[in-house]
Amino acid sequence: MSDRDLPPVPFLSRLWLAWVCWFRIVFDGAFASRVRRAAQDEPSLPEPEKPKSLEAPKPSMPEPPPSTPALRFLALLQREGRLVDFLEQDVAGFSDADVGAAARVVHEGCRRALRAHAKLEPVRSEDEGASITLAQGFDPAEVKLVGNVQGSGPFRGKLVHRGWRAASLTLPAAVEAHDPSILAPAEVEL
Repeated sequence: MSDRDLPPVPFLSRLWLAWVCWFRIVFDGAFASRVRRAAQDEPSLPEPEKPKSLEAPKPSMPEPPPSTPALRFLALLQREGRLVDFLEQDVAGFSDADVGAAARVVHEGCRRALRAHAKLEPVRSEDEGASITLAQGFDPAEVKLVGNVQGSGPFRGKLVHRGWRAASLTLPAAVEAHDPSILAPAEVEL
């Protein structure tokens, strides 16, 4: 079908098309190039092939970070404080005193491991309970607003928790041929 066989476009449609094309020409250099070729009756580039599926292509997800360092740290907490054992134990049938006694041992070992391998610092320097003001544009990764949040700031409130930031983390070197998914080996008494 040639251009001569196409029906004419009505005036208001042409007016709208001219308006839309003007903005596309100004802000889209590739589109402007195609319009120039069409105006000079040059053959245009072939149209890109339309996807055969009606579904929109799914955006590719970024590859997750390696889990080996996290598994090594979890293994440290298990080795020093038996954290995984404690968390996997069903404590519903134990008395509060028994759970408290176990938690004290787990806390002591995990705290020792944490302090040996991680340097932590508070996100906020103010004391908990202090009144603070957060300027508009504060970093939401550092501060979470809770309660009746309205507007866009500045926000005034009471510091409920100072937050924690890892200043450094040093893990023991990985042993070659060690499976990092093994947090603690099974133990067999002979």
